[in-house]
Amino acid sequence: MYFGAAVAVWLFDVVDPASVAWLRQLGAAVVLLAWLRPGRAVWRGKAFWLAALFGVVTAVMNVAFYEALHRLPLGTAVALEFVGPVLVAVVGSRSVRDFGALSLVVSGVVLIADVRWADSTLGVVFALSAAVLWAGYIVLGKRVASLGLGVDGLAVGFAVATVLLSPLAIGTGPVWNSPRLLVLGIGVGVLSTVVPYVLDQVVLRRMGHTSFALLLALLPVTATAIGLLVLRQVPTLPEALGILAVVLGLTMRTRDRAPRAEPL
Repeated sequence: MYFGAAVAVWLFDVVDPASVAWLRQLGAAVVLLAWLRPGRAVWRGKAFWLAALFGVVTAVMNVAFYEALHRLPLGTAVALEFVGPVLVAVVGSRSVRDFGALSLVVSGVVLIADVRWADSTLGVVFALSAAVLWAGYIVLGKRVASLGLGVDGLAVGFAVATVLLSPLAIGTGPVWNSPRLLVLGIGVGVLSTVVPYVLDQVVLRRMGHTSFALLLALLPVTATAIGLLVLRQVPTLPEALGILAVVLGLTMRTRDRAPRAEPL
């Protein structure tokens, strides 16, 4: 996922972030539709509207994340975006341990935001907007998985989102004149959307969304490592401590029970 995000950062030099996000969505939709060829049932009724809503929320989340990524280091943007999974993991929590976990996460976010707020207020706002949308992605993604739509639902949802957000394609002009840029754009869709989101659906079929949110605790570490190795983005000490606090807070939370499958 975050190697794809690093590639997206390279594209920001020639294409604006929102247009790169649309190109990512297009690449993912084309690959998934060609691979899965969803049946008619997913294109109508409740299944279609759920898949469409899931796709649009996911696409707007990616637009907000790329706008944040254009203004903040990768590890910082991801750590701030983790407010979303935190919200999902904490809703319904009642134990002292859970509230302690929440306190750690909030402290981590404050550390990160305090470092970057003065330099890029808009970047922080975009990252927190992506966080709220990420919470929606997790909840809706669980619903899509539980109803048995799975990756077919991804394909349909991403196709709908690509069409609805097509005005963002205006900024992709340079890509169509360069095979290299086009391959990179489609590659971002495969690396950051097709592979991780398909795996998300596999995992969400087997566990509750709060446990899924806990598993995501590894992602800020991964993002920071990729940012350091690929983009040469070295986190400051407060940022590193903030990211660590977010990860520790997520791993502290009490695990929920195994989910029951929902009928179609």
